[in-house]
Amino acid sequence: MFGHYSDIILWELQLPRRSTYRITDRFIKTLPSPTKGYKIYYDGDLAGFGCRVHSSDSRAFVLNYLAGGRERRMVIGQYPTWSSSAAREQAKALKRDINIGNDPLAQKQGKSEGAQATRLAPSLHDLFERYNREHLPRKSPRSATDDRSMWRNEILPRIGDIKIADLSHDDVDGLHRAIGETRPIRANRVIEVLRKALNLSIRWGWRASNPASGVHKNTEEKRDRFLSEAEIHNLRKAIAGENNRTAAEAIELLLLTGARKSEVLQCRWNEFSLAEGIWIKPSAHTKQRKDHRLPLSQDALVLLERRKTASTSEYVFPGKAAGKHIHDLRGAWQRICLAAGFMETVATLPARQSGKSQPKIANPAKLKTSLRIHDLRHTYASVLASSGFSLPIIGALLGHTQAQTTNRYAHLLDEPLREAVSKAADRMGK
Repeated sequence: MFGHYSDIILWELQLPRRSTYRITDRFIKTLPSPTKGYKIYYDGDLAGFGCRVHSSDSRAFVLNYLAGGRERRMVIGQYPTWSSSAAREQAKALKRDINIGNDPLAQKQGKSEGAQATRLAPSLHDLFERYNREHLPRKSPRSATDDRSMWRNEILPRIGDIKIADLSHDDVDGLHRAIGETRPIRANRVIEVLRKALNLSIRWGWRASNPASGVHKNTEEKRDRFLSEAEIHNLRKAIAGENNRTAAEAIELLLLTGARKSEVLQCRWNEFSLAEGIWIKPSAHTKQRKDHRLPLSQDALVLLERRKTASTSEYVFPGKAAGKHIHDLRGAWQRICLAAGFMETVATLPARQSGKSQPKIANPAKLKTSLRIHDLRHTYASVLASSGFSLPIIGALLGHTQAQTTNRYAHLLDEPLREAVSKAADRMGK
């Protein structure tokens, strides 16, 4: 703003003429407090430098100067925290800064506003709150619950306090690496959830890029476990021998329909037309978020008719609490797997509530099984494929919305196709 010494003289001449004094510590102590408001006493040697005295008897050093054609006033510091000599030297330094065109009050206010903006900037905690409020209600209850678990147990404890704008690729890579040390697959899922939320943050104008993109994922081997005919026979025999009939028949319906576990556990009688042999899964329970009409086999209908006869609940598989459905198949599943030969490292103990002796799991956390409940869905699909049904039919029965999801079963079509070409060759050879 001011480039030469003559400009400083002109600047000082532009300031209003005021009564001046020699600002010293001794002088400040003698100043009376005004009855209201404040009064400023200006120094006669250093233009614009003064002491402001309030009616509350507080005193502060100030500096008046011109910037952009208007007079500005900034507080240097409070007396006696600042001595008059220290305040005078600071005023001289500020005037030198003004001389080269700077506005110290604007700089001070800018830093304050910047600090406040930093404090108010959204963090990962804020991102989760909005993600939870606006995005998760659109997902299935099971998926939403899993997302919340990843946020609360993995993301927020590690990086929750970081501002969205400050989140870096290193922060995200570190999160993925820390979780991946013990749970590599879970680490991949966490990054997928975080990436989706950060994409939304870009849409909301909270940042311009996504630091969760391009993360080098941990290797995942797709698990395609299909039961053979002999294994299916052993499994159904084990299901028939399980004492917990509600859980056992829920598992059997999973095998007979290829449905997802959540769809079976939550199903109500009003979803079924047993006379027509149809199960209409409501959109609220399906992964594709729309009603899924599924024809039922005779075995599935026999199972449902049997349960319907003794049912007093709206749920096909009621839980122990009134008005609730069954939630946990783990105990029954482990016993069934043990009886069917799919479990290792177990102990055999008498059953709790039955005269029959049934295998009981000694330490479930240390057990290994070669079969997951979700493998029943894969098995159902494999039986359809090996029976010669097309991928579109398999996808329709499983409730797939994308063809590539069903394509994982394409190789299972080889056997019926091979049988078909063999028959064709035989007929042409005759």
